[in-house]
Formats: sequence, structure tokens, C-alpha cells
Amino acid sequence: MDSPHGAAVKAEDFGLRGPRGWAFRGVDVDAAPGTLIAIEGPSGSGRTCLLLALTGRMKPTAGRAEVAGLPLPKRMGAVRRIAGLGPVPGVNDLDQALTVGEQLREGALLQRRYEGPLRALLRPPGSRGKEAAARIDAALAAAGLDPEALPKGLRTSVRDLDRLEAVRLSLALALLGSPRLLALDDADLKLSDTEREEVWELLRSIAAAGTTVLAVCSQAPEGVRVVRTAPGAEPADTAGPAGAEDRTDDDTKGADDALAEAGRA
Repeated sequence: MDSPHGAAVKAEDFGLRGPRGWAFRGVDVDAAPGTLIAIEGPSGSGRTCLLLALTGRMKPTAGRAEVAGLPLPKRMGAVRRIAGLGPVPGVNDLDQALTVGEQLREGALLQRRYEGPLRALLRPPGSRGKEAAARIDAALAAAGLDPEALPKGLRTSVRDLDRLEAVRLSLALALLGSPRLLALDDADLKLSDTEREEVWELLRSIAAAGTTVLAVCSQAPEGVRVVRTAPGAEPADTAGPAGAEDRTDDDTKGADDALAEAGRA
């Protein structure tokens, strides 16, 4: 059963094969709305490709899946509209030339464009500005990023953010559209143990508020729904098998090829 806030995610024998091999294959998922799902595995095992496929940004070639009842790949466009993409290196990197405030205002402007011109025209200009400001404030609060704690507030350059602050900003940008599914890559990359705990606590709070969360990681914390892409990994109790045992070098190349193609899209 789906939810007006979160999106149920289901997949059976899900896979994506490229010219040089499998990016991922044999993935099973059955998660209710508002679930925090960790996609766990070593680099090169297709974790990011799986994340992008489940958010409608890469076309699968095997098995079946649906997000919020929308079948993939048939309804990829509809899935993209309800899925917010947090930090995914090489796909939606932050603009290092902007300030935090500029990045947020640009994100709010893009989100307004996605809502459709007719809906936007029905609102007076003043109300649109107030709505954008309120949306930014709500997204910052949900992502746990306090502008007052930054060296120059919203005028702080994106390039001057530390890794945890950059993750929070990317999540805030994704949350501007009130997505039913939120996805992020490398949730535990270049973070201290304390910072990792902060990120996972933040993701738990977003999921607890009703949004389904997909997070790629090397190792998931206890109590999180796990989908594994590591070769030969045993399936978790709460998820199905996620990776064939005979993964080859070509499979790793397949994941790299697919990810490069997504970055160009």
C-alpha cells in the first residue's frame, strides 16, 4: 500500500546490463513507504546504478520494479517527478562557484519551473517569492543545515563547505520539491564515525516523517533495511539477493559505463 508522502519500492530480479557487462543484477526489494533503505556494497558493484535505476534515471534491462505503483522502465518520467536526487557525484554536483544562498535560490527556481507554467502563472509574483523562501527554510530545517552556523551564513561559498555541510545542502536541494522518494550516493564517504552517525540519524528522521529514503553506502548501520550489491553477498533478512556471485571485471566496467552515461544525461 502506498502513501501520499512516501513511496513504496518493489523490485524482483532487477538488473541493468550495458555493452560491457552487468552494472547490477538479481536485486529484490520490498519496502513500504517511509522506509530507510541502504544500498550496500563495495565501489564498482553497481550501487549507484541501482540507485539511479530506482529513481527513474537509468533504464533497467532485466526483472521488474515499481515505485509508488509506477512500473519501471515504462513510467520512468513519472518516477523522476516524485524522486528527489541528493548528492550523486558526477550526476548532480553542487556548483562550487555559487554561494549557499545562490545554490538554494537556483534550486527553488528550477523546482518552480518543474511545477509547470500554468500553475506558476496562477499565483501572484509576491506569493511566489514568499513560497520559495518558506520552501527553502523548510528544506534547510529538514536537512539539518543551519545557515547561521556557516562562516558567512548564506553568503558562504559552496566550495568552503566541509563534507557534512555539503551533504546537508545537497539533501536540502532535493527536499525543495517535497519528494516521496529521496536518494543519495556515498552516504558514508569521507566522513568521521561521528559524522556518519549524524547522517544516518538525519536520514532516519526524514524517513520517519514519511519520505522513503535510498542511501548508497559501504556499510549500513544496524536497524536499516539493506539491499546488497556486493558479489557473493548473502541476502539480508529484509531484502532479497542483490548481486550475482559470478561478477566479473566486465560487470564492473558495465557499472562504470552506465554511470558515465547517466552523468551525460
